[in-house]
Amino acid sequence: MSQTSRILLLNGPNLNMLGVREPTHYGSLSLAAIEAKVRVLAEKYQVSVECFQTNSEEKLINKIHESFKQVDFIIINPAAFTHTSVALRDALLAISIPFVEVHLSNIHKREPFRHHSYLSDVAEGVICGLGAKGYECAFEFAIEYLAK
Repeated sequence: MSQTSRILLLNGPNLNMLGVREPTHYGSLSLAAIEAKVRVLAEKYQVSVECFQTNSEEKLINKIHESFKQVDFIIINPAAFTHTSVALRDALLAISIPFVEVHLSNIHKREPFRHHSYLSDVAEGVICGLGAKGYECAFEFAIEYLAK
């Protein structure tokens, strides 16, 4: 594993409200607490991690474009954009950076409109229903993926 390996953690709309927003679905940890856990893992594995959250589809897409040739792996919780954004899918395909899709809740146990993802079929993997632990699993996978 190279010290220069770079992982980008992206979080979509309403995830800034974690810890307050529907804790039965999303848990009681704040996004800052989840990001802190990811930063500890980054230190452990000696990789760079950048965390970014936005409620704006445009800003999320711009961040993905900016990561072209700057990032080695992306972990993304696209939140509601999972089910609505062809533009987000196209942005991820345009940069050809491997990524894992993460969801705190099990989207398949929720409302039918949440069952479809525009990203899952182009992701390296999908983690859902594990709560905040899903981010840690995605990070561990990213480390293994980059080591190959």
